[in-house]
Formats: sequence, C-alpha cells, structure tokens
Amino acid sequence: MLKRLAYLALCACAPLHAATVLDDARLHALANDRYWISLGHYETAKLGGWRSYVDDPKFFLAKDGAHHPDQELRATYEALYAPASLGDQHAQCVFPARTRWLREQLQLTDLPAPDCKAYTQWYSDVSPHSAVMIFPAAYLNSPSSMFGHTLLRIDQADVQSDNTALLSYAINFGAYIEGNDNSILYAWKGLMGGYPGLFALVPYQEKLSEYRSLENRDLWEYRLNLTPEETGRMVEHIWELKQIQFDYFFFDENCSYRLLELLQVARPSLDLTSQFPLTAIPTDTVKAVKQSGLVARTDYRPSRERELLERAKPLDHAEQQQVLAVSADTAQLQSPAFTELPRERQALVQDAAYRLERYRANGLERDPERARRSFELLRAINRNPPPPLQIERPGLPEDGHESRTWQLGVGTREDRAFAEYGLRMAYHDLNDNAYGFPLGAQIEILQLKVRQYEHNDWQVQRLDLATFRSLTPRNDLLKPWSWQVAGGLERVLGKHENEVLVSHVNGGAGGTWQLGQDMLGFALGTVRVEHNNDFAGFIAPAAGFNTGVLWRNGLGNLSLEAKGDYFTNGEVRRSLSLNQQWELSRNLGLRLSARREFSQLATAQNEVMLEVKWYNY
Repeated sequence: MLKRLAYLALCACAPLHAATVLDDARLHALANDRYWISLGHYETAKLGGWRSYVDDPKFFLAKDGAHHPDQELRATYEALYAPASLGDQHAQCVFPARTRWLREQLQLTDLPAPDCKAYTQWYSDVSPHSAVMIFPAAYLNSPSSMFGHTLLRIDQADVQSDNTALLSYAINFGAYIEGNDNSILYAWKGLMGGYPGLFALVPYQEKLSEYRSLENRDLWEYRLNLTPEETGRMVEHIWELKQIQFDYFFFDENCSYRLLELLQVARPSLDLTSQFPLTAIPTDTVKAVKQSGLVARTDYRPSRERELLERAKPLDHAEQQQVLAVSADTAQLQSPAFTELPRERQALVQDAAYRLERYRANGLERDPERARRSFELLRAINRNPPPPLQIERPGLPEDGHESRTWQLGVGTREDRAFAEYGLRMAYHDLNDNAYGFPLGAQIEILQLKVRQYEHNDWQVQRLDLATFRSLTPRNDLLKPWSWQVAGGLERVLGKHENEVLVSHVNGGAGGTWQLGQDMLGFALGTVRVEHNNDFAGFIAPAAGFNTGVLWRNGLGNLSLEAKGDYFTNGEVRRSLSLNQQWELSRNLGLRLSARREFSQLATAQNEVMLEVKWYNY
C-alpha cells in the first residue's frame, strides 16, 4: 500500500504524457485475455469473479487489482504514461512483461522512455535463450522434498555448445522460512499454508549442489522446446515477481504449480494449471508438461550417493572394508592388504574411497585433514585410474503410476463377507507398481476405506491422514536409518468380538538390509499412542516392533510383515499380514491380502481380500 501511494505521489509531481482514453469494450476484452489472466495469476473465485494467487499488495497498481483484472489493466495502462523521470520506479521498469504485451496489443507508439537501468542490467546478466525443467527425485528424509521438486534452468545461447550449464540461472519457487522450524512444524505449516512462497532467480550451480549433493538426489533434466522469445517472456515476468509473496501449500499451490503458470506466460497457448484443481504433485506436473509437447530431450544426473554405490557394487566384503580403511587413513594405500590386491581392484577401491570422502563432506565445513586425504586419493587415482563409471538410467519418474488411487475389494472376515471401497489422494505404498519409484518408499496422504458387510452394514474401516515409510538398505559403506510415521483412524480388535474405530499416531525406526537383488528385509522398533473407547484412560501408549520382507518379483511386489504393540495398560496386539500385487498395467493392479490379528481383548481374527486398484489422477 505504501509503495503504491508513493508511486502515485511521484506521478503527481510532474505532468503526465497524454494517454488516449481506453475504450471500455477493448478494456474488458484485454482484461479477460488468457495472457493477462496469466500475468496476474488470476483464477476463478469460489463464489464467482476473480481472485489472484498473489498474496502481496505490492504486485497490484489498482486498489482492488487482486480481484478485478480490468481495474488492474486500466491502472497499468495509465501508469505506462507516467513521467520518464521516475526511472527504475516507472511502471515500464517494474512490469516489463505487462508493458510489452500492452504495447503490442494496443500498438502504443507514444509511450515515454524511462531509463530502466536495474532491469536492463539484470536481464543482460541472465541473457535468456532456452529453458530446462529440473526434477530432483523424491527424498523421504526431507519433509519439503518427499514428493520431489521442480525448478527451471535458464540457459544462455552458448550453453549447449560450450557445456556451461553450471553458469546458468535457476528459477525456483519455495516456502520462505524465518527461524529454524523443526521437521514436524515445517510439514504442518506447509500443509496449512503457514509460509509465504517466493520466486527466486539463483545460480544453477547452487541449486545443483543442494539437490544433487547435500540431499543426494538424482536429477532429471527436461530440455524444453521454448523459443528464445518465449523464454524471454518468462524471464520478464520473473522480474515482476521478485520479492512478491504468494500463499504456499505443499499439495496444490506449490513449486510445481507456480512453474506451470510461468510456462503459460512463456507460451500463452498452453493450458496446464487447469489440470490440477486439487493437488499438484511434482511428478504429475512433469507428466503434464511432457504431454503438452514441451519436452525436446531428457537427461539424467545421478546423485553422489548413487555414484558411490554403483562404484562399490562390484567390490566384495573385504574390498569394501578396504574402502573404509583407505578413506579413513590414506597411509593404508601402502598396507599389504591393499597392495596385494590386483591393480584393477586397487583402482576401484581408491576411487570408491574418494567418492565416500566427498559424500561424507556434503554440507560440512571444510576440514583440512579431510581435504588432505581427498588430495592423496586423487593422486592415487591419477596414477591408476579406474574404468569409466557406467550407471544404468532408472525408470523415468513421470512414467510411474498415477498419483490418485480408487480401490474396490471383496473379502471375508471370519464368517462375514464384505465389500470395501477406498480412495487415496496420494500416492504410493510398498506394494504399488515400483516403476519410477524407489523400492522401500511409501508416501500416502488422505486414504479412506469404507466397508459394506452383509445385511447392508456399513462402517468406516480406516482414515489415514498420512503414512510415510523409508526403508533404505544399509551396507558396508552407508548405514542409513529406516523409519516410519503414520496417523489417523483405524479399526482394531475390541471387546465383545467387535472392531473398534480408534485414533492413533505411531512411528518407528530401525534398519533395512538387502537380502537379494530385489528383496529387502527390515526390522523397526515402534511406539504408538492411541485413543480407544475400550480403554480406561483417554490415551494409551505402547511400544512394539514392525519387521518384514519386501520382494519385487515377476508379478509385482510382495510384502510379508509382522507387527506387535504392547500397551502399558496390559493390552497386547499383534498381526501377521501378506500382500501380493499383480501389475495388470501401469495404472491397474490386482492385490491379494491375507491377515491374522491377535488381541488380549478378543479371539484371533482372519481376513482375506482381493482388491482392484485403479491409479487415476
């Protein structure tokens, strides 16, 4: 508001250029043009009319420009004729994308010519020519990155010929966080819109280091077929959005949705955002961009973690122990245990040791001793170089199953038949089709299951608010923790042979191990807090375990799990479950589930269900 008043005051200090009166019919036609709607980030309001996603009065010249595109257009048109002496504060300098478009649409040849020094220098530094969409793959150990992330890289004309992508700039949209919120608070505020969102144009090398090294995520680069003119239009608009706040929500108004809006500014014929009325999960937005015909080429950059593991894969246990020894003390390069190895095995060991040192250094301040070890390892590698590292490209993330799932099952529980109907908003569990997803990763948001027993007896079976599981295997070199957390409502065995709907929060941590090529075994200790009407206390805590096997086989994914919860009030609850999914197609699965439950409050119960799962956004 203060900025707008100051701007109007400056305009009043000098005579305006003569601006022709804009005809109302022409005004309304332009205000409803798709491109003007994109420039203002407008959407149709719930009760009619318009509202802008921009949550910042600095972005608007009209008093109610956030809700009236026509008023904002008129105010912009009039501001274009303000005195050129305003310099960098002139509307033409602050809103170059609006200026260019209105000049073209209205053939404005009599506009004043302010000297936009700041914008001109900034645009020259960026020098946009082409664009690449970057997708850092999902990373469960970071709440902001569980679903992946998207950003845009802006390349200069000679980037591909000179191989200088690291010198490009990246357009990123993300939550602006002040202070040091912990992961739980961050996730909650992100879900509820507790953070403002901001665009930023930063050196691409910084973002590459953050996503590829610090968080050890694979990167996918989608080169877009935008023309230099289209890329320039998008960068013009980024200048208009500097330090402008948006609302930010993890599942819809997020990084990916905002970038779709930018692409619509670049190429007005695109209609991308209308495909995401409820959620905008990054992999889904990548699919939309690809289906729109924007992607010319796809490149893959493996993470440092993947490079380390691929280099160490051919090494046996003794050789991997040598990797640990050499990385800790380069004097071990002269030890008999190392020098007795064949020369080609020495090359693999010392290269793996160097990669391990660089991996461990991620995110840490420079350590002179570690730098010395790294230098010594590099010298050894130069004397005895290993063969080039060949990494097989994994499945494209956008080729995985769709994110929303409809479920229909039939089964029996003891002597009662039932039908079960379910909907999961997002987006993957351990038994789903694993193509494009890491084995052992589970992210589920808002899953509802309702059962219809015989005699039309309906009941809510479960309502999962969120379920996260990260089963990352440990090995000789890396020993990550596996963990899980979940919360919601579910049916459990209760008194009088009835099932009781309880609310709960539970979590656990432990380890996962690679048992075979496509088989994981895991064991976690767990804790649980539950509200159960059959219990005397309002809440009851429990400690327990969750262990099992996950096997990727020729039909699909099979899991065998055993769970136990030992409550402080004496209740003991255990279960054994088996799930096998058949992948009928990318977005259609058939799952067989068998389960046996035990409780101190009731006799054991058996359940078998056959379920069809349709993945559909």
